[in-house]
Amino acid sequence: MPLRIKPKQTGKILIRNIRQLVQVRPEPVGLLRGFAMNDLPVLENAYLLIENGRIADFGRMEEMPVIHADETVDAAGRLVMPAWVDSHTHTVFAASRYGEFMDKIKGLSYAEIAAKGGGILNSAKQLEAVPEDELLDRALQRVLRMMQYGTGALEIKSGYGLSVNGELKMLRVIGRLKTLLPIPVKATFLGAHAIPEGMSKEDYMKVVLDEMLPEIASQNLADYVDIFCEKGYFNVTDLELLAEKAGKYGLKLKAHVNQFTSLGGVATAVKHEALSVDHLEVMTETDFEALERSETIATVLPGCSFFLKIPYAPAKRIIERNIPLALATDFNPGSAPSWNMNFMVSLACIKQGLTPEQAINAATVNAAAAMELSHEAGQIVRGMPARVFMTIPLNHYGEIPYYFATRPVDRIFY
Repeated sequence: MPLRIKPKQTGKILIRNIRQLVQVRPEPVGLLRGFAMNDLPVLENAYLLIENGRIADFGRMEEMPVIHADETVDAAGRLVMPAWVDSHTHTVFAASRYGEFMDKIKGLSYAEIAAKGGGILNSAKQLEAVPEDELLDRALQRVLRMMQYGTGALEIKSGYGLSVNGELKMLRVIGRLKTLLPIPVKATFLGAHAIPEGMSKEDYMKVVLDEMLPEIASQNLADYVDIFCEKGYFNVTDLELLAEKAGKYGLKLKAHVNQFTSLGGVATAVKHEALSVDHLEVMTETDFEALERSETIATVLPGCSFFLKIPYAPAKRIIERNIPLALATDFNPGSAPSWNMNFMVSLACIKQGLTPEQAINAATVNAAAAMELSHEAGQIVRGMPARVFMTIPLNHYGEIPYYFATRPVDRIFY
């Protein structure tokens, strides 16, 4: 049975006897970096009052005033924390690519699968054949499952259209999701994701810059632009051209960089004040130095490393170099088919050496900053929207990464 959208919460909801109320702050914070990522404010034995979908009050149980609520929830030793913010996904696609998964198990590499017609081009062929309404329904069901796993805000990229009509179709679907869902959704135009069959890269970039981008801007279909800057795909010159053209339309830059090779994309993205640079599995000293001097957020995607068996981004070193770090799923049908942000937090701790505090901050506060949602998501602050979830019975937030690949969510409030 398809999952259904629940109406937004109204009235007063009181959650009491919370073992730990996690990520509580007196005022919204923006980027966390360096030592600040070690600080995860927690209230023990707490209550939380939600009124008409917003955080009205919170505090310790022994200090709770008399509250007349429409609904009282006894957390009974559970945790309550802000919903995850997933700042890098490819959630709109036509179908899974399980056949490529089987090829990978048999020993084929990412490049070999792409060479035999798989990869992004495979998703583009599938997407072309699916009507827009059906594409919307499939994407909606995925997002509702993501929400069940605790995601309360997400970014979705295009990039499986690889034609004017295909990219517009994807972005229209993302726009419709924005109106249907009770959580924030940001749309990113990723037309420069792969090169269509039968076209040169130069000719395709002209289509991206001169046909797609003006039309997308005129219809207000994207919040950001992105590009896959990687050997065999798009280079630093292409990134530069996209950033300059997008800037004329007021669209901020994000960039897929350093997944397999360091081509100078990090420094170029920083020069153009990119909101985030994502992947970063391969980093050079020059890349670190560029990020240190900027406000650009380093977004790491451990689910992709797990699935493709490639190196994990040096997340610990990124923090040590005083660079703001965010954590996301990269949910997509080819290289990261998991929407489970809880698992990403586990991988960040187990495989990338982060503490639970650092990983949770990366998946909430900094991920919200990577979507310009610092006043709407990722924190528990009076007056902010109440996008929070209550866990199953747990003793400490450190048990979320400890119980890896599980679903610790008992109930979601939004």
